[in-house]
Amino acid sequence: MTIREPMLRHDVRGSVFFAGSATIATVTRPATEDDLLGTPRDGHKYEHVDGQIRMSPAGGRHGYVCVQLGMLLNAFVKERRLGHVFDSGTGFRLPGGNVRVPDVSFVAMGRFGDPQPPIGFPDLAPDLAVEVLSPDDRTRDILDKVGEYLQAGTRLVWVIDPEQRSAVVYRSLGDVRTLGRRDSLDGDDVLPGFRCRLAEVID
Repeated sequence: MTIREPMLRHDVRGSVFFAGSATIATVTRPATEDDLLGTPRDGHKYEHVDGQIRMSPAGGRHGYVCVQLGMLLNAFVKERRLGHVFDSGTGFRLPGGNVRVPDVSFVAMGRFGDPQPPIGFPDLAPDLAVEVLSPDDRTRDILDKVGEYLQAGTRLVWVIDPEQRSAVVYRSLGDVRTLGRRDSLDGDDVLPGFRCRLAEVID
């Protein structure tokens, strides 16, 4: 699968975004997690990466695919009490200090040390991280994110490309499989028994 260039991304070092306002105040300090929490609810996805607040666009098809997959995963996980499924509003604080926000993610039961997820950013990597590409995503940014997930302990990463109707499955940077729309996303040992045709979530 080819991830297209370039990504329309807003990288602002030390920028503070005020929710509910178009105002952006630029300061000289590195951005903080509090700045991330203050980003606007405008349909974009924001992450805290290397002292910056990074924004990536979404779009209609992106949101549709996220919801379709999220519903399938959540129904499977809830029925079997396997853990928790999260949408793109959930950031994970990874060991390097970045807060990454998968489009869909799963954390196995017991990893939080409590029956309920924490109020703030969990200090762990999800067991499954899903990234759904938008038309302007850049290859380097997606691969950096995949590598960071895997290094932090994520056991399975799915990168779904709705436009190309394909997906790439990562168990490690050396264990990579490409799927077509007739192939199935498989939970493997992360979500044993979960399978769905890629076409179910992209068409």
